[in-house]
Amino acid sequence: MPVHTLPACDVLTRLADFDTLIDARTEDEYALDHVPGAINWPTLNNAERITIGTMYKQVNAFEAKKRGAALSARNIAAHIERDVLDKPRAWKPLVYCWRGGNRSGALATILGAIGFQVTLIDGGYKAWRAALVEDIPRLAQRLHYRVVCGPTGSGKTRLLHALAAQGAQVLDLEALANHRSSVLGHIPGVEQPSQKRFDSLIWDALRPFEPVRPVFVESESKKVGNVRVPDTLIDAMRQSPCIDLQLSDPERVALLLEDYDFFVTDSEHFCRRLEALTELRGGAVVGGWIDRVRQGQTSAVVLELLTQHYDPMYAQSIERNFKQFGQAIPCVLPNRSVAALAEAARRLTACEVDPAPN
Repeated sequence: MPVHTLPACDVLTRLADFDTLIDARTEDEYALDHVPGAINWPTLNNAERITIGTMYKQVNAFEAKKRGAALSARNIAAHIERDVLDKPRAWKPLVYCWRGGNRSGALATILGAIGFQVTLIDGGYKAWRAALVEDIPRLAQRLHYRVVCGPTGSGKTRLLHALAAQGAQVLDLEALANHRSSVLGHIPGVEQPSQKRFDSLIWDALRPFEPVRPVFVESESKKVGNVRVPDTLIDAMRQSPCIDLQLSDPERVALLLEDYDFFVTDSEHFCRRLEALTELRGGAVVGGWIDRVRQGQTSAVVLELLTQHYDPMYAQSIERNFKQFGQAIPCVLPNRSVAALAEAARRLTACEVDPAPN
């Protein structure tokens, strides 16, 4: 059966038409970013691609192509043995590599020769990436947002989870970024996605949202850790109505010690993160915090971090960046309990004017 090609801009709206999305690039290329939902069937793995590239430069293209063909045939055979033998005739895969060239072409040709209806992304991942970047503004601007504001530790992320549990449309940028969006927000042992991967995750999160319903999102900065929120999305968020989430200082401290429990269990990690604040707060202040953490006074240090560092910065940033914060709906939590957050979420999803408890 002949292999068909499809422009990347059309693939954006037709992913559901295919039974399997196959990325024929190397493991490293796939890890950096891939079409949402794609699986990795490398035509050449990392080491093999380097070997063939070296042969192109140091020997010649003909010898490199011969060796590349042998390796590709072996790898494609393994993919077929492992993953294709049980596929029905009606199976419809979408295949791509970096530019839609030899790696995806070889795999697609063999699958097509078997009798499957195979589609290639015209221009491969490179064209897909360009189409996705162009599509993010359209998706971001067609939606309307409710921005959950509140100082550090007020429970913004927990409220997003409570809203999602009640069926609300929620965009959790910190979850997509694997980061909690502050100097102390790095999660130990968890890597952030690449910028390309972050963009793909945002695109994939935005596309099922219904424009007639609000999308709840946290009042993020332009950068979440090392990745940047697309400009059109952050601009739309900053023009949107706000919710002012409020929680008492003792409850905020307790919440942070729960959510950042790795700072409690690994005080030296906490101290290393505090050192990043030296330029802003001064060596004497930060040194004092570190000494007190080592003495077991973590709760007291967290409270001072909130009142002396995070809260003043938050107050300046929120007024400057979120135009409608002055008219924000107050959402006062009596405590950090699951029940309190669920009740606040219920009120917000019911579009009540005042989501504060009676």
